[in-house]
Amino acid sequence: MTAQVPESSATELVHLDVGDAVATITLDSPHNRNALSRQLVAELFERLEAAAADETVRVVVIRSSGRVFCSGADLSEASTEGMEVGARRIVALQRLIVTMSKPVVVEVGGPVRAGGIGIVAAADIAVAAEDASFALTEVKLGLAAAIISLTVLHRMNSRAAALTTLGGEVFSGTDAAAYGLVTSAVPADRLTEEVAALCASLATGAPQGLRESKRILNASLVARIDAGGEEMAALSASLFASEEAKAAMTAFLTRTS
Repeated sequence: MTAQVPESSATELVHLDVGDAVATITLDSPHNRNALSRQLVAELFERLEAAAADETVRVVVIRSSGRVFCSGADLSEASTEGMEVGARRIVALQRLIVTMSKPVVVEVGGPVRAGGIGIVAAADIAVAAEDASFALTEVKLGLAAAIISLTVLHRMNSRAAALTTLGGEVFSGTDAAAYGLVTSAVPADRLTEEVAALCASLATGAPQGLRESKRILNASLVARIDAGGEEMAALSASLFASEEAKAAMTAFLTRTS
């Protein structure tokens, strides 16, 4: 039997389904390719907190309804409203994923960019399709991967981090596994099956064992977020507010509109 959180409105962007000890959180904002808008981030917070509070849940999965996992920050909002609040909220989102008492798994079937990679890196386990695509595109817009560096640099090896952060170029799911960003990359037609099997295995863990094991594993990452979160949020906000970044974002939005 599957339980589902009631929809508060027809425009819900993040859905939660619970069944067989697994909470599946689905990003469903196709109009902006699951960009990290205020609404999507707020709903993702709510779904994660609901999963954390549900005693029947042992494992949490974050996935997308369509091929695109997440396109990063909502540039339309950022270019007009700034990122003072949004940057801190994304830092808090990463911290929530890292500190939840239950393992968080991400399923990446397609493109993920910039801020979306912070969600991937914050998760305990990440499984990607071999042909999924990743890119830390901030450098192309006069920005830096600041707030997501808290988790991304904890996962990736330093040479790969330099290559992807400074270059901003697209790399594959297979590359992401080699770089340490994701746990494994599998053929696209096996992705859902692999994630389901992984979650079934994780769900056999006892709640206390899962909670304490995750706390030990993530202690240094939590410390990293707490030590650098405010600095990285402030840096991100200042970069988004710069004239160079505003011009680059306007040009990008014009090209893609």
